[in-house]
Amino acid sequence: MKKRTLTSTHWGAYEVESGRGRVLGLHPFAHDPDPSPIGNSIPAALTGRSRILRPAVRKTYLERGPGAATEKRGAETFVEVSWQEALDLVAAELKRVRHVFGNESIFAGSYGWSSAGRFHHAQSQVHRFMNAIGGYCAHVGTYSLGAGRTLMPRIVMPMDDLLAQLTAWPSIEAHCELFVGFGGVPLKNAQIGVGGASQHWVRQGLERLVAAGCALVNIGPAAGDLRAGDGVEWIPIRPNTDTAVMLGIAHTLLTEDLHDRAFLDRYCVGFERFSAYLLGETDGQAKHAAWAARIAGTDAGTISGLAHRMAASRTMINASWSLQRADHGEQPYWMLVVLAAMLGQTGLPGGGFGVGYGAVNNGGAHAASFSGPVLPQGKNPVRIAIPVARISDMLLNPGAQYQFDCGTHAYPDIRLIYWAGGNPFHHHQDLNRMLAAWRRPETIVVNEQYWNASAKLADVVLPATTMLERNDIGSASRDRFMIAMKQAIEPVGEARDDYAIFSELSARLAAKHAYTEGRDTMQWLRHMYQTARERARPFDIALPEFDEFWDAGFLEMAAPADAAVLLSAFRADPDAHPLKTPSGKIEIYSQTIASFGYDDCPGHPVWLEPAEWLGGTGVRRYPLHLISNQPATKLHSQYDHGVVSLAGKVSGREPIALHPQDARSRGIAEGDVVRVFNDRGACLAGARLNAGLMRGVVQMATGAWYDPLQPGLIGTLDKHGNANVLTLDKGTSRLGQGCSAQTALVEVELYPGVPPPITAYDPPGFAPQETARNK
Repeated sequence: MKKRTLTSTHWGAYEVESGRGRVLGLHPFAHDPDPSPIGNSIPAALTGRSRILRPAVRKTYLERGPGAATEKRGAETFVEVSWQEALDLVAAELKRVRHVFGNESIFAGSYGWSSAGRFHHAQSQVHRFMNAIGGYCAHVGTYSLGAGRTLMPRIVMPMDDLLAQLTAWPSIEAHCELFVGFGGVPLKNAQIGVGGASQHWVRQGLERLVAAGCALVNIGPAAGDLRAGDGVEWIPIRPNTDTAVMLGIAHTLLTEDLHDRAFLDRYCVGFERFSAYLLGETDGQAKHAAWAARIAGTDAGTISGLAHRMAASRTMINASWSLQRADHGEQPYWMLVVLAAMLGQTGLPGGGFGVGYGAVNNGGAHAASFSGPVLPQGKNPVRIAIPVARISDMLLNPGAQYQFDCGTHAYPDIRLIYWAGGNPFHHHQDLNRMLAAWRRPETIVVNEQYWNASAKLADVVLPATTMLERNDIGSASRDRFMIAMKQAIEPVGEARDDYAIFSELSARLAAKHAYTEGRDTMQWLRHMYQTARERARPFDIALPEFDEFWDAGFLEMAAPADAAVLLSAFRADPDAHPLKTPSGKIEIYSQTIASFGYDDCPGHPVWLEPAEWLGGTGVRRYPLHLISNQPATKLHSQYDHGVVSLAGKVSGREPIALHPQDARSRGIAEGDVVRVFNDRGACLAGARLNAGLMRGVVQMATGAWYDPLQPGLIGTLDKHGNANVLTLDKGTSRLGQGCSAQTALVEVELYPGVPPPITAYDPPGFAPQETARNK
């Protein structure tokens, strides 16, 4: 008998059709005007060959215990074991590490988006479990916004507050005359939303801007990053040069008296210090349009002309998240805030600045910033946390000191990694360096659904359920729908919920009540929902009783009466509504940051040459700048093995886009298999020609499952197109220590001969348990 339920994913809500014990199809949520096709990847993947069906232990680890032959991770067979044996083994190892080395030797960063469900959110579950057993070494920040999250609270406001208050699309549509997007507004990214994306906003928002007569300008190396019919002007610039272009615009505004001096005096501090740099009084180089044009690879007239247009129009300036995922990534975000302040439009409807329109669906949505149910994670007794993008540094350099956000810290000595809800061999940079670091811990445990690289490189693998095999609640900030995610099918194989796994482990570690509080899943959902009802009241949202919500399948929350305008209260009365910065104002010059003494992030925004870029000496060996953007066919690496992602491959490999002239000069044609390489690594990819790229720039999305030619070997060729074998593993600065993935030079050549087969989606080999036991 067929049945229909609802589920929520990070790329949309869907009606799930199931019957005969399997999922028959996913259909778009009726209230979504622009549904994502990614959900079509789920049904076949649930029972495909990549699914993890039973607990498994790396063979040598099972035979010899922790620390055995860690160089074999990724290359060795596994032994399938019973749940009891697997849980006993993991519990015993947690006890050993805690007793011998302390809880600070356990890393459970578990970074990743995992499930949109708010209870079965794997990161929250593993962190709650670890807190119940005495704590763990955690991470701070994100790969998406590491530099921005550290910088923005010191100059304007915390990033979460900024995203919650981002000016809504209806305000932009009604008032904006010129929308300038540094890094564009990529619609492929706008498919996704943290916690869910039940109503997609961005495509309609852009189309309505064009229809209302707003001019759209896309500044960046890729024309495709901002599409809205024919109404977009593209200004191509070299990657990582956005700060220089903004400085050139600012110089024109200042020297031609187009800046708003009254706004700078009333709402900002430090403009005099910054203007001295802008005019070249501090370093002998005026940051005029011609100077900026030489750096960015454009022309001075374009930059100065844009400055005039911005000053004469109600202007919204947007910076994509990708801008701060680069060497010195703090600078373009700081300069964005300064440029908007010079125009004097911050806090006005349809004007000012935004960070991340199009980065995720919910940015700028006309909905309340109410996030819905949340699983409390508890308090971590261990006070050690590393910047998330510094994992390899931590594993390779235990005890080494590093600087981060005004402090000097020491990396812990990690003996055990427990990962749930993410794929570090997707997110992290320089995977060959990561492989070397991954050999250091004595034990790696992974809760996972599919045999991706992170599972194959673990010691103990515990099969987890998907969102369709359990009950949950889907909800997100600035999303108007809350979804009752009812279980559609029984768990595949022997898969268990993360909650069930950690409940069993906590019982073995005398911490079950601290972890579960005596509640089963449905009791937790009721408890979280009731708590959310109370938190909804300040937003003028009245949630129904839980049973009414659960029976209905979803609920819709009314849109706010007025469209949000970022910093409108501050602009109306900065004394009554000061910012959380030291001065209470926008900090164009930050005395606090200046006091840290960081030459890679001084007291005001500056142009700093990236470690690798098209204007540097590295182009002599590697003349192409790699943009490793977010994929259109999956979320990060989730469902890379799904039908939507597979349909987008070229010869089974991740596509790489090249300008036709760059391809022609290398003898590369559409559809060819190519080798992409630099000193950090090499991978294969499928060539696609794209005249909408700046010459000298190639674009390859992240998310292809890592597929080494010789598993376990450092430096071997990745056959599948994982861009992170090429990217730079360097902190953005000593302030933010974010990832610098967008700073990478490469070369591309035609691959000779027959390419090796793709094995990324194959499960590992399995040895009989008796064989392992007899050793």
